[in-house]
Amino acid sequence: MRAISIRTILPNVVTLCAFMAGVTSIRFALAGKWELAVAAIALAGVFDGLDGTVARLLKSTSKFGAELDSLSDVVAFGVAPAVILYLWTLQDLDRLGWAVALIYATAMALRLARFNARLDDTETEEPRKRLGYLTGVPAPMGAGLLLMPIMLDLAAGETVVRDHSLFVAVFAVAAALLIVSTVPTLSIKALRVRRTYFVPVMLVIGVVIAGLFVRTWAVMFGIGIFYIVSLPVTYIGYRRRLLARGERRK
Repeated sequence: MRAISIRTILPNVVTLCAFMAGVTSIRFALAGKWELAVAAIALAGVFDGLDGTVARLLKSTSKFGAELDSLSDVVAFGVAPAVILYLWTLQDLDRLGWAVALIYATAMALRLARFNARLDDTETEEPRKRLGYLTGVPAPMGAGLLLMPIMLDLAAGETVVRDHSLFVAVFAVAAALLIVSTVPTLSIKALRVRRTYFVPVMLVIGVVIAGLFVRTWAVMFGIGIFYIVSLPVTYIGYRRRLLARGERRK
């Protein structure tokens, strides 16, 4: 039997860290430690961003790793955030609140199933993938959008949204729809920065990182608002690039 190298195992270890962070967030939610619960989901997002990078750097991508990554994403960005939001406020709506939690978790599972089904299909994602766009809101960002009401309350230091369970439910359903939608969204990997803008962009990134240290939840909530506002702008940009590409072909 051929031995498996450590190089092959490392990316899967990172994926397992994301999985465990997601499961741990549920433990914090059950204890009413909302700040730690949301932080654990954010940590899962960091690990999720690293596992693919580590796999490519070590040239150790595998079918097993892809399946494990999808399973981890369903738990960390689908089930865990849904449970957190339910325990935080949706349970006040009784059966309706649980139904909303199920809708979100199911939407995440369907998104990831669709992604897996298209792994070997090079035409399905066209022209979005070729133009540098994703289809729908990616899993980590979807979880971030869902947890924005909690972030707002944590940033304010008081109950601002928690008592408005029905509003949170509508917001959660909207997040679920964005996750399974075919709306083109930005792919960070495809973003390019001109050399003349390199220093200003680095300065903005530095300001955001500094803000995360000083006012973590306010900055994270602001990032979520910025992402939501960028969706129509991204769609317009996608349509323009699509039309320009069609004209060039003519």
